[in-house]
Amino acid sequence: MDIQLKRGMLDVCVLAAIKNEDSYGYKIIKDVKPYIDISESTLYPILRRLEASELLTVRTAEHNGRLRKYYRITDAGRERIEAFKSEWAELLSIYRYIAEECKEDGNDEA
Repeated sequence: MDIQLKRGMLDVCVLAAIKNEDSYGYKIIKDVKPYIDISESTLYPILRRLEASELLTVRTAEHNGRLRKYYRITDAGRERIEAFKSEWAELLSIYRYIAEECKEDGNDEA
């Protein structure tokens, strides 16, 4: 898969994971695990990038005697999810076209 496309999808997956409630790193990983495999070394740069883009905010709170960062989606983050859904519909349309063309050529690998 194209790395830029995958990067954009991961960003939106993280935003979707926190759209209904604030969350923290380990819980985000656990929530998206049924859909996509993501490690801490992948997640935390995504969270920093989303924060820098003002798609989420971060607050620190104590939990069991330790500080934990909680992430909250912003209105801009919600707008990014909606934009992605529109973009995804276009990508699906392109995929269907390519799949049909491959079928007509006798190449049914799509």
